[in-house]
Order: sequence, then structure tokens, then C-alpha cells
Amino acid sequence: MAKSSKLNFSGLRAIYFNGTLTKSPEPSHTDLLINLSKSIMDKHGVNTEVIRTIDHDIATGVYPDMREHGAKTDEWPKIYKRVEQANILVICGPIWLGDNSSMTKKIIERLYACSGLLNKNGQYAYYGKVGGSLITGNEDGVKHCTMNTLYSLQHLGCVIPPQADAGWIGEVGPGASYGDILEDGSREGFDNDFTNRNTTFMTWNLMHLAKMLKANDGIPAQGNQRSKWDAGERFDFENPEYR
Repeated sequence: MAKSSKLNFSGLRAIYFNGTLTKSPEPSHTDLLINLSKSIMDKHGVNTEVIRTIDHDIATGVYPDMREHGAKTDEWPKIYKRVEQANILVICGPIWLGDNSSMTKKIIERLYACSGLLNKNGQYAYYGKVGGSLITGNEDGVKHCTMNTLYSLQHLGCVIPPQADAGWIGEVGPGASYGDILEDGSREGFDNDFTNRNTTFMTWNLMHLAKMLKANDGIPAQGNQRSKWDAGERFDFENPEYR
């Protein structure tokens, strides 16, 4: 453990998208779990940012700029410029009716809207980025929600490290949510070893993999370049160049 404390991840950038349905400045339970992961990254030099989706005028749709498709306003193009600079994307949010919130789904759709854009190597835009997921709720559904978010991120081109998800679930039915102050002054869920362990593992694995990818200029651009495919260069599997 002493060895790991010397690791430096400066130069990496991480964005946490919080899909809460609560606008700022009202507190968000999901923000509290995000802060647990974010504090580890901050301590080790990662440039972190939390974007609460509902605070922004992000249009609904699956095009990079919905103003070109009937929307009066759309903040997504500005936000996407920050996404382009990020090495780590973490999709976070609450569970509603056993599923991801509408704000979580909206951000996945808008990330998807830009997945056909290309990076400097002619690959899809998210190649070289890593993805993770944090979920809060007080009934069952963490694994269901993270299956959805992590599948979506890898489909877009992100790399998913081992143990790339974490969450907290309270008792079934009405009750305290993550971080609520209890009668004894403690906060609900903060002492949950399973949540703390998985969040810590996820955060370190995201940083490790992002650092490896950045050091190697992302995923090797061989056999996966959309730019070459569009140019008519179909893969010749008899040619060692494509192996």
C-alpha cells in the first residue's frame, strides 16, 4: 500500500456524469458516492470534473448537435469538447423503477451521438478512453444498471477495466438513501465495506488502465480504423498487416 501512494496520475482527465433528477444546488445522494471515487483521483493528480446532466440544457437526440435537427438550444456540443479531452468517463446515477434514470440515459444517448466521429488515428472517437459506472438506490438494481452503462460505453469504443462498477443499495421500501444523516449522526452507507471496497477498486483500475492507454497512444490503430474502411480499404486477412 505504501508503494501505491507514490503513484502519480497527473496528466489524466476524468469526467463523472451524474444522472440525478435533482437540480443544483440541492444535494444529490449520487454526488456523495462520486466524491468517494473523485477524492482518490484528486489525491493522485487526476484532473476531475463532475457534470450534473440535469443542470444543463442538453437536447434529446442522437446527433452531435441537435440544433441542426430542430432543437432551439443544445449545450451538448460544448460539453463534448470536454469529453474529447477526458481519459476516463464514469456514468453515475440513481435507480428509478429498477432502471437508470432518464438523465443517465440521456447522457448515454448523447455520447452515442458522437460515437461515429473519428479520433486523430482514424478510429472511432472514444477509442483510448476508459469507462466505469457508479449507481445509488434503495432497492435492487445496481448490477442491472451497470450492465447497461458499461455495455454502452464499450460499444461506443471505451475500454472497461476489471471491477469497473460500484454502488450502494439500501433496504427495500421507504428508507434512508445513501449519505442521509441518521439519528446517531452517522451517514447511511458510508461504513458499507462492500461499497467502499468496490468504489476504491474501480477508481484505481480506471486510473491504471487510463495511464497505460495514454502512455501507448491509445488502442493500436491496426485493423480498427473506420477512416480506412470508408476509404474502401477492406481488411485483407491474408495480409500480415491486418493481423
